[in-house]
Amino acid sequence: MSRNARAADDGSLAPETAAKAASARDALGERDGVLVAFSGGVDSAVVAALARDALGDDAVACTARSETLPAAELDDAKQVADEIGIDHETVTFSELDDPNFVANDGDRCYHCRTMRLGRMYETAKGLGIDTVCDGTNADDPGEGHRPGLRAVEELDVFSPLLDAGISKAEVRAIADAYDLSVADKPSMACLSSRIPTGLEVTEERLTRVEKAERVLREWGFSGFRVRDHDGLARVEIAPDELERALDPAFADAVHEHLTDLGFEYVTLDMAGYRTGSVSPGGEEESGSDGADDVANDDGDDEANDDGDDEANDDGDDEANDDGDDEANDDGDDEANDDGDESVGVDLGRSYPR
Repeated sequence: MSRNARAADDGSLAPETAAKAASARDALGERDGVLVAFSGGVDSAVVAALARDALGDDAVACTARSETLPAAELDDAKQVADEIGIDHETVTFSELDDPNFVANDGDRCYHCRTMRLGRMYETAKGLGIDTVCDGTNADDPGEGHRPGLRAVEELDVFSPLLDAGISKAEVRAIADAYDLSVADKPSMACLSSRIPTGLEVTEERLTRVEKAERVLREWGFSGFRVRDHDGLARVEIAPDELERALDPAFADAVHEHLTDLGFEYVTLDMAGYRTGSVSPGGEEESGSDGADDVANDDGDDEANDDGDDEANDDGDDEANDDGDDEANDDGDDEANDDGDESVGVDLGRSYPR
């Protein structure tokens, strides 16, 4: 049993949520055994905890390793499986072996999920298990373009959270009742979601995105994405952390680090981090079984259409026309007029070189 077995019955959950959790657990208990497609995110962690409670050693968690899974996410998955006390398997495959995935069209997530779940079924069969389940929750089907869910339906994957009507908020409450470390963890989409639709997914692009995001994580940022627009890094920072990214020291350091990783240009998106910013419908597909962001519109960065930066048309920077910086006209910085620094901006913060 998990360390916090029967958390759904201990009185820590709202009655309706507890009833749904018990329903999902009982449905899992009706199976002879289950293999949970397990990313280590909060959705799959809750399914794994409920399955462990219901089936004991007949429940197994399985994580698929590939180029699109950040190494830190695999480490997290191992830790969470240990917290639950569930047997943890890993399988290795490469989405890059599928030309349909590499082409990165609007159905990239469908191709990815089909391969990933296919490996789950192979592993389950080897363990004598007939049922593969995932962490799709009741909110997922209504969140826009989700081609990965089509693969779940076609492969007859069991989704106990969806069947029990458990919403994302309730998933987090159940995870908290189990005292799981991922209860408040943000959804984490695979690395290929950082590459716009129509731009091929390559190991080089995946690697530099992973390394770039590792730098931001080490610097203490928690809500962010680094989008790879064919060599232009578009850095998105969550609105509540964006002010810190306006520090000139950060701008200097992030430019230095990301160009060292192979990006030609580094930009900060002033709209901040939002899911699916490179998606046709503005939606990001993320989930407990490694679901992916839906990628974006035709692979073009509007700020770099036809290879030209609108802010640098014909070689001239409009913000620096005739050598003058509008934000620093006559040598004065508007954000620092009369020697006053902008309130709250962490100026002079030191970033590792």
